[in-house]
Amino acid sequence: MIERYTRPRLAAIWSLENRYRKWLDVELLATEAWAELGRVPREAAVALRQEARFDVDRILEIEERVQHDVIAFTTNVAENVGEAGKYIHLGLTSSDVVDTALSVLMVEALDVIREDLTALQQAFGRRAREFKNTVIMGRTHGVHAEPTTFGLKLALYYAELGRHLERLDQLRPRLAVGKISGAVGNFAHLDPFVERYVCERLGLTPAPISTQVLQRDRHAEFLSFLALVAATVEKFALEVRGLQKTEIREVEEPFRQGQKGSSAMPHKRNPRLAEQLCGLSRLVRANAGAGLEDVALWHERDISHSSVERVILPDSTTLVDYMLHVALEVLEGLHVYPENMARNLEATGGLVFSQRLLLALVDKGLSREEAYALVQTKAMEAWAEQAIGGPTFRQRVDADSTIRRYLTESELGACFNPAPFLAHVDEILAHLGL
Repeated sequence: MIERYTRPRLAAIWSLENRYRKWLDVELLATEAWAELGRVPREAAVALRQEARFDVDRILEIEERVQHDVIAFTTNVAENVGEAGKYIHLGLTSSDVVDTALSVLMVEALDVIREDLTALQQAFGRRAREFKNTVIMGRTHGVHAEPTTFGLKLALYYAELGRHLERLDQLRPRLAVGKISGAVGNFAHLDPFVERYVCERLGLTPAPISTQVLQRDRHAEFLSFLALVAATVEKFALEVRGLQKTEIREVEEPFRQGQKGSSAMPHKRNPRLAEQLCGLSRLVRANAGAGLEDVALWHERDISHSSVERVILPDSTTLVDYMLHVALEVLEGLHVYPENMARNLEATGGLVFSQRLLLALVDKGLSREEAYALVQTKAMEAWAEQAIGGPTFRQRVDADSTIRRYLTESELGACFNPAPFLAHVDEILAHLGL
């Protein structure tokens, strides 16, 4: 299922082929930097650039024997370049190569996520404008509160995704960092020029200070960002699930010709995609927790983070890419039922207009406490007898002599008019640029 949505570009980012390609980029650039400094013959750097290559299967074969991935990689590269091979990895430690290359991979993945976020945000903007005046019941604590519009519900996600895009742009430079500083980060066998040379050509900034590794607060921030994105997707999916309940049925996720919802019950149209999104968000959040655990390493470095990152970085970026694609599919194919929204608006017999009635009585001179008690009494009577077909809240209000003493027929009618709940919709959307 995930493979159907994951674009080849993202899958390629985390492939072994691309991983080793980035390692080779680091190694070749480091050799060229040494050539600039006169430590390596220029003709050797040129030869390496022309001849250096690797074979994934051969690297894995060597790694099986030496039990070290970077040594396996450099051994395989050296096998193909002759005498110049002795200049590969000169003064470097494994993490110089691995961490710098990993930063490039994370930035590539982040740029894909940015495209996904932008596409989803734009879709929310379109649908928010489409339904800006479609009145729907607003609910707090799962209980009818006051009317709002479906467009405003969708605009909320437009704004939230905009904040994620801001976070992404702030995060990117903190992620686009490399280090070529040696075994404990003090350049004992390197010239800082090598680091500057390599990073500049990879689109990275040299880390101001490092140990043997780039510090993992950067990676934890990346994973936390992905968890926030996943949480927003879950928030939308949970809303769809709630509004798709049979007794509500104000929206439904796409259900296509030939699709089946249940092996036992042919009538079922389940929020399958929305539920899947809610479940996957748990994985992304869990991975963010693992990323935070990776921040604290022993002294200048251990490798307790390495095995974790090989799972959580590809998995989290792939999952979020998938989730954003599915969320877009749900949003663009969403079945919206304004007639059911209107029906649910009337389900409580006017109770949702209680605050407008309260404020109208206050405007007529009652204290807030007097008005609240008067309105709540009628509301609770209506709640108590609603199931047995008793008078509605509106009927009770119309029949109450105290309320009628303060409000005319037209004034009462205005209290039960949903139009004021739409009065500032355009202004709210304008704040978002919609």
